[in-house]
Amino acid sequence: MRNSILVRSIAAVSGIVMLASVAASTDSSAKSDTKTETVSGNFSGAGASSQQAAVEAWIAGFQGTNPDAKVAYNPSGSGAGVSTFLTGATAWAGSDASLADNEVEQSKSVCASGTAFDIPVYISPIAVVFNLQGVSGKGKTLNMDAETIAKIFDGKITKWNDDAIKKQNPKVDLPDLDITVVHRSDKSGTTKNFLSYVKDAAGDAWSYDLGENWPNEVGQGAKGTSGVISTVQQADGTIGYADASQAGDLGTVAVKVGDDYVPFSAEAAAKVVDASPLDDSAKGDNRVVVKLDHNTTEKGAYPIVLVSYDVACPAYKDANTAKFVKSWLTYVTSDEGQQTAASAAGSAPMSNTLRQKVVKSIDAIKTK
Repeated sequence: MRNSILVRSIAAVSGIVMLASVAASTDSSAKSDTKTETVSGNFSGAGASSQQAAVEAWIAGFQGTNPDAKVAYNPSGSGAGVSTFLTGATAWAGSDASLADNEVEQSKSVCASGTAFDIPVYISPIAVVFNLQGVSGKGKTLNMDAETIAKIFDGKITKWNDDAIKKQNPKVDLPDLDITVVHRSDKSGTTKNFLSYVKDAAGDAWSYDLGENWPNEVGQGAKGTSGVISTVQQADGTIGYADASQAGDLGTVAVKVGDDYVPFSAEAAAKVVDASPLDDSAKGDNRVVVKLDHNTTEKGAYPIVLVSYDVACPAYKDANTAKFVKSWLTYVTSDEGQQTAASAAGSAPMSNTLRQKVVKSIDAIKTK
């Protein structure tokens, strides 16, 4: 293998992660699945903070073969990213939630023709993280079923030594300590994915409508994935949810699936995605939306999964932007791009079956 030479300049302005002027030589065995033309120019995206580590790695890899392209990504959150894209201010958006029908309709004013589409680019477990002195720590878990998780986040279970938690963790010395729930304060696709699991799997224990905003007054809010993690880290007795790549040294919940308790892992998350159908009700052309089966009983599957999408147009008013987006998405969803994200963020590479569907959508982008 040839030694790679990588020069990276990183600038962060108002939360924007920008990697510029990258030159690299790549291993001949790790090439993108589809050949695309080299692109140049300045391009930006915004959205899901869960994707941040993966996007940083993708930018470095992409600029290795496109040294004249300068790419920036603002991890502003899924809702903010889609809103920015719909103003025409960015080339693409990252979102942990698929597009709503009204967002597809709004995209007509941004795209040169047709409507925006979303394709999965980043698959990762959502970890239920906690900070509990003497119990939590990297690699340490507590067992919980969906009903218990729902009642904690709805303020119905308020103590760490509640019988519902003790029965599932008989060998753990749980303290008589108040539980402090930490949730996202901003509009978040991670929230929607987490609550989608709770709503599907916890039955009557969760009564709220599904959305990207936190639905009750329980606990305290924090902005972005990093905000949730930071807040949970700061106090004993806290619990929250976040993209698993940022769980760090916090304790995490092993979720009950069938008769077993399954801790998060990329492999366990991939099992759920591959076993789940596509959502045929998604309006608009070229969309690839996964309808996660949160009630799976498949052995070794972890059901709290974030499928994060990139949102793009099938045609752009600027031909160079179209050329970039097609090249960018081709790289990101290639085997090379997916392995790059897995190494940087611990995500689960998409299967070849799912990739084939995604490639059809990317191929539909008009560059002339």
